[in-house]
Amino acid sequence: MDQDMYSRLLKAEPAKKTPQKAHAETMPAIEIAENGRRVLEKRYLKRDAEGKTLETIEEMFWRVAANIAEGDRKFDKNADVEAVAREFYAMMAALEFMPNSPTLMNAGRELQQLSACFVLPVEDSMESIFEAVKHTALIHKSGGGTGFSFSRLRPSGDSVGSTSGISSGPISFMTVFDSATEAIKQGGTRRGANMGILRVDHPDIMNFITCKEDNTKLNNFNVSVNITEDFMKAVEGNEEYDIISPRDKNVVGTRNAREVFDKIVKMAWRNGEPGIIFIDKMNENNPTPNVGQIESTNPCGEQPLLPYESCNLGSINLSRMLTKTGEGFEIDWARLESTVGKAVHFLDNVIEMNKYPIEQIEKVTKSNRKIGLGVMGFADMLIRLGIPYNSDEAVALAEELMSFIQRKGREATRELAADRGGFPNFKGSIYDGNGEPVRNATVTTIAPTGTISIISGCSSGIEPLFALAFTRNVMEGTELIEANPIFEEYARERGFDSPEIMKEVAKKGSLHDVEGIPDDISRVFVTAHDISPEWHIKMQAAFQKYTDNAVSKTVNFPQEATIEDVASVYILAYKLGCKGVTVYRDGSRDAQVLNIGSEKAKAAVEAVPAPVEHPAVHKPRERGEVAFGITRKMKTGCGNLYITINEDEEGRPCEIFTQIGKAGGCVSSQCEAMGRMTSLALRSGVEAQEIVTQMRGISCHLPVGFGAGKVSSCADAMAQAMDWYLGYKLQTGGAAMTDISALSSLPKQYTMSHEVLKRGACPDCGSAVEHADGCLVCRGCGYSECG
Repeated sequence: MDQDMYSRLLKAEPAKKTPQKAHAETMPAIEIAENGRRVLEKRYLKRDAEGKTLETIEEMFWRVAANIAEGDRKFDKNADVEAVAREFYAMMAALEFMPNSPTLMNAGRELQQLSACFVLPVEDSMESIFEAVKHTALIHKSGGGTGFSFSRLRPSGDSVGSTSGISSGPISFMTVFDSATEAIKQGGTRRGANMGILRVDHPDIMNFITCKEDNTKLNNFNVSVNITEDFMKAVEGNEEYDIISPRDKNVVGTRNAREVFDKIVKMAWRNGEPGIIFIDKMNENNPTPNVGQIESTNPCGEQPLLPYESCNLGSINLSRMLTKTGEGFEIDWARLESTVGKAVHFLDNVIEMNKYPIEQIEKVTKSNRKIGLGVMGFADMLIRLGIPYNSDEAVALAEELMSFIQRKGREATRELAADRGGFPNFKGSIYDGNGEPVRNATVTTIAPTGTISIISGCSSGIEPLFALAFTRNVMEGTELIEANPIFEEYARERGFDSPEIMKEVAKKGSLHDVEGIPDDISRVFVTAHDISPEWHIKMQAAFQKYTDNAVSKTVNFPQEATIEDVASVYILAYKLGCKGVTVYRDGSRDAQVLNIGSEKAKAAVEAVPAPVEHPAVHKPRERGEVAFGITRKMKTGCGNLYITINEDEEGRPCEIFTQIGKAGGCVSSQCEAMGRMTSLALRSGVEAQEIVTQMRGISCHLPVGFGAGKVSSCADAMAQAMDWYLGYKLQTGGAAMTDISALSSLPKQYTMSHEVLKRGACPDCGSAVEHADGCLVCRGCGYSECG
């Protein structure tokens, strides 16, 4: 958006209609890319009971701006709320700043729950545990995510004095929280996410490290290990460290630190979990140590919080903080400073306007008034400036940028404190004694920006570009190539925007080995998989150096990375002062085992019998007297669905039978109908993968699971079972279903697209997803596990 339009937004005269529509009608249409518009319409705009959209995008932004501006009136009854609302609106409409998703969804609406992240205490009593479960349900219902430390719970097998019984341990209680989360649908827009944390010196630590080895369990949890300084020193010296009972704080044994560390690394290499949190480092920067110690974070790990504390997050779009010059671009430091000031004002108002889900959270949140201002669009900024992400110049710029944002953010919070007063827990805080009060105990956080970066049309968080082009599935199986807009612009200007090149870039995900790309373009347009893990950590550490809270980022590894590679990154993160690490190795989750690009996989594809040719009028082939098959049990919202896939004598799929637990009525009859029609299609020569494409991602009101393991409906379950079957055929080169040894080694899920195999499948639309910001997001439809 140009400066003239920005000025018009601020100066436009108000109309005399209802506030939301009247003001929106005086504003120019907001320039949002098609992807962003689609995400807003699907997930954010207000709807009636029938699902009909009740507001435009402009009205939504005015709803949010006007509501948050009302916070000024709580400190000054004569405040010019109208002017503040216009300033907030202009900032969001220019896509320069975006608050976290719950604020966009709920501000100015009945729910009015504006926070994304919460931490709840879990004490070592049945009463505390189930009180936390209840509070979790209320938070998830309102659209938030929750973090827990289970380190205070006594280990499995420990005695329970009140009943003379035996404790079942932290992991068993985590399943209770997981089930509660599964049962709650957050208004059709967000599903609950949890962070589960255990200290490395807890007696159950080895079981916790492997608690997600089975990817069908704890699907609503990210898990991380709280790593202490003493543990890391023991790892370095290959020494024993103490295991401590949470019940009486006595030492109950020792473990070899390097063996435990190696187990953490091996599991992270295997499927990305657990992450690690350097808990002592987090508490070094705890602004209110007199109030309590940090034990847990929000679901993506970037926001350390005290028990019953919440935080409100927002991000500045760095790609909009540039000015075009004769030779290129330069950073507009004045605009960045102005945006930081307005964003701090906005986020402090959010604390006042928030309707908290429980009373304790309101009390603790308002006592510390933590806000988390972060950034997105950093990779876009680097490209415009001609700086490769994997360079010392980029790392130096990261430090300069975040130092500036933190400095200006602290200036802004001091200015607010002069008018509104410091945060109530200021006395005894790390700021006490410096004379000048501050309004907010923390100011900066680098949070995930999955969907808000799509809305803003920029790269995610501080991540490099994940892909320069991707294939999006649209209606009736049609695939549409979508390119990064900056790459598309440069390609057009430099004359290499041919459809053939774009298809190859979409297929490979980067410019590596793509002919016809100028060297200077290849140097700057690097993707997450072009960058070594060490550069990922160096960049994370550069931003962490000037961030009050923590940095949410994913360190991406190629599939061929070794366990030692992951270990070296963990050690480097510790040495460079990061507060935590999340890693992801390509192909390390269930849906990402096979690589269609490999020669072995190609040969396997060729081994699968092709469908027979049929005349124009298709008559289904006859079913033989004998068929071989296999049955998969899939958990759905309607119950356990048993799906049997049978082959004919030539090894081709010919029919599907379904049985839905003990259910009857519509569910049973609809599943039978889908099975019959699918069987008819298979015997008529329709490719099985085409059936998967049509049925995958169909959703109903009772989805089950989370992330790659999500089952959206009975139809989706059938598609996933068929995908699994096709993966078997690929892995075995077309072997019959009687090969029990091959069946026993099968992962739970497969998918056929190269990019989906490499990156993972979106549970909503089936497109490839990005593992970034310590989170997961689909650029095709806007699905995100964090917001």
